[in-house]
Amino acid sequence: MPLTQYFTGIRTLADKTMDELTPSASVNPKLLHEAMRHSLFAGGKRFRPILAVTACEAVGGKREIVIPFAVAIEMIHTYTLIHDDLPAMDDDDFRRGVPTCHKKYGEAAAILAGDALLTLAFEILADTARFPGVKAETILRVARETAGAVGSTGTVGGQMVDIEMAGKEPDMATLEYIHTHKTGKLIVASIRGGAALAGAEEDQLSALTEYGRSIGLAFQIVDDLLDVEGSREKTGKTPGSDLKNKKLTYPSIMGVEESRKLAVKLTDRAIKSVEMFGESSSRLRDLAEYVIARAF
Repeated sequence: MPLTQYFTGIRTLADKTMDELTPSASVNPKLLHEAMRHSLFAGGKRFRPILAVTACEAVGGKREIVIPFAVAIEMIHTYTLIHDDLPAMDDDDFRRGVPTCHKKYGEAAAILAGDALLTLAFEILADTARFPGVKAETILRVARETAGAVGSTGTVGGQMVDIEMAGKEPDMATLEYIHTHKTGKLIVASIRGGAALAGAEEDQLSALTEYGRSIGLAFQIVDDLLDVEGSREKTGKTPGSDLKNKKLTYPSIMGVEESRKLAVKLTDRAIKSVEMFGESSSRLRDLAEYVIARAF
């Protein structure tokens, strides 16, 4: 199956499930639910759900097992984007090619839409009936790891350091911390959760964790590059926002070419880390190559 068709199949199933699990815009409070759905269904690559499903299938699981988890991960990711775009953060006007949530609905509604998506995600994760055949302790472990990935020592912590470092002297160690926490932790959680729900062994989880760490950092470096070289048509958001907000990025410290070389190196590392899966790793390899292809 071609990669684009594989992606489309997962996106279609994830979007269908997300539509079913997200309150309709006709349900009160209507403005809140409309704002939630605006950001959820504005498009996007659905990269994290794809990672969750691909990791599940790499260890022999069926995608239907992890779709509720994949949807919860996308809701969490969307919450982080809504808040990241706020005037107090990056103050972006466009996301995924459409006006950001606060631009369309106001700051208060955007904040609450993000809060509601985060809460809904964990409501889904806590509903063990959505994961038939999976042990309750496995679901609990996945929920706990996901919470850790997005909290003060994960995405939220990375965002805080990102804000604190704006306009300050470049520091490679701090930049790596920002990227591995702000973006990388949730990517790792997506992969580990998808595999764990499918019954992965500990050695498989270890290999997938290394894959996730490498691909997560490569993904963010590519995003940094696209902020320099991309366009709104290509990325769905206004380019140059990192420069405008004086953010630490890999191109700002290493330059464009060295950043691109590092992304390639990390992608190669990700591919090597899943060699133990043999032919089952083919989609994981495809995903890694897809990430780096965005930079060229």
